Amino acid sequence: MTIAARITAQARAQAQDLLDFIDAGPSPWHVVGECEQRLASAGFRRLDESERWTLPPGSRCYVTRGASIIAFVTGKAAAQGLMMIGAHTDSPGLRVKPKAAETAGGMWRIGVEVYGGPILATFADRDLSLAGRVNVRSGQGFVSHLARFEQPLLRLPNLAIHMNREVNEAGLKFNRQTELPLLLGLADDGVKAERRFRQLLAGQIGVAPDDLLTWDLAAYDTQKGSFWGADDEFIASSRLDNLASCHAALSALVAAENPENTCLIALFDHEEVGSESAAGAGGSFIADAIARLAANAGLDAEDQRRMLAQSFFISADMAHAWHPNFPAAYEPGHHVLVNRGPVIKSNANQRYSTSADSAARFMGFCAAADVPCQQYAHRADLGCGSTIGPLVAARLGVASVDAGSPLWAMHSIRESAGVLDHAAMIAALTAAFRPPLP
Repeated sequence: MTIAARITAQARAQAQDLLDFIDAGPSPWHVVGECEQRLASAGFRRLDESERWTLPPGSRCYVTRGASIIAFVTGKAAAQGLMMIGAHTDSPGLRVKPKAAETAGGMWRIGVEVYGGPILATFADRDLSLAGRVNVRSGQGFVSHLARFEQPLLRLPNLAIHMNREVNEAGLKFNRQTELPLLLGLADDGVKAERRFRQLLAGQIGVAPDDLLTWDLAAYDTQKGSFWGADDEFIASSRLDNLASCHAALSALVAAENPENTCLIALFDHEEVGSESAAGAGGSFIADAIARLAANAGLDAEDQRRMLAQSFFISADMAHAWHPNFPAAYEPGHHVLVNRGPVIKSNANQRYSTSADSAARFMGFCAAADVPCQQYAHRADLGCGSTIGPLVAARLGVASVDAGSPLWAMHSIRESAGVLDHAAMIAALTAAFRPPLP
C-alpha cells in the first residue's frame, strides 16, 4: 500500500489538530491554557491545590502548577494502580531577560538568555515574536496575563558571508552574550529603551506601563506549522518536541471513558533545563497529586504503596529519526524511520527509564492499537540525552518506559515528523488507558 493510501482522513485531521495545538502554544503558559480549554470542553473540572479535593470514581479533573498541568480520570479500582503518561510543555529557545531592552548603534535590541539546548543557528533570519505571561500590579498584589504578539516583532539577522567567510565550513556560531540580542527597531532619541519596551508590552495586554512588574517571555517563530512531502506525509513546526507528545497524551485522556484504573497525564515545565523546580518533574507535583488521589479513595499509606507498585508510567518524548544524509551519527542496528510507528528508547545507563519488561508492555499497547513500533539506542560513543522518565520512576518507584515519535532536527526552531507516527502514538496511548492493569 502506498504512503498516500495509508494516510487516512483521521490521521490527517489529527496532524492538523496537532499543528493547531502548537500554534496556540507559543510558550509553556499558553500550552497549559490551551490544555485547560480542551479539558474543560471535554467535561474536566479545574481543581485548586490550596483547596480540599472531592474525587468520586469517574471524576474528570485537572490542576495546574506554574506552566505544568496534571489531568486525570479516576477509576473504579483506585487501589489497583494508576496508568500515567508524562510529557513536557517547554521547548529550548530564547527567553527575555528581566531588564531586556537596550540601544546599540542606533538600534533597539532585546536581551535574551538561552533556555535549554536549542540549535541557535536555526533562530537566525526567522520571523520571531514574543509570547509568555506578564505579572501586573493589582492592589497590594498582582495578576498574571497571557501575552502574545502575533506579528513578526524581532529578528536575529545573519552576518553577511562577506564578513564571515568561513561560515559554510566552520558553521554558524553566536556568542551568547554579545551576538544574540534580538533586533526590535530603530532607537528613538530621548526615549529610554526600557521605557519603550514597557509601553509596547503594556499596550499589548491593555494595562499601564507602570503597572508591569515581571514577565516570563519567550521568542517564538511566527511561521505556522505545515504539511510537506510528495504526499503531504510529513509535518514541520516549532516545538514538536515535545508538544506532539503533550497533544497525544491529552487526546488519549479525553478519550478515556469509565476506566477501571485511574488514568493520569502529567505535562511538566522545565524538562529542557533539568526538571529540578517546583513545577518540574523533579519536584513534588505528581507525587502530591497521587497522594491526594489516594486519600480521596480512602487508601492509607500501605495501600498507597500497593497502588504505586501496580502503577505504570509512560514517559512520552520525541525520538531521533534516522537521517539518510548523516548515517554515521546513528547506532547501526537501531535506525528508526519516520512514519514507521512509535519508538521505544533504551539506554543501559538509565538515561531512559525503559527496562525489558516495560518495553514489552509498551509493545503490547501498540499491538492492541494495531500500530507498529520501533526500538532505539544511541551511539555508544555519543552522549545520550535524557527525559522525565528516570526522574519520575525514581521518585515514585514505578515501572516506566520511554517512548515517542520519530523526529528530525530535534531542538531546531523548525522540526519535522510524520503524519502516520502521530496518529499511531495517539492510538498506542489510547490503548494504554483502555485496559485494566494486570
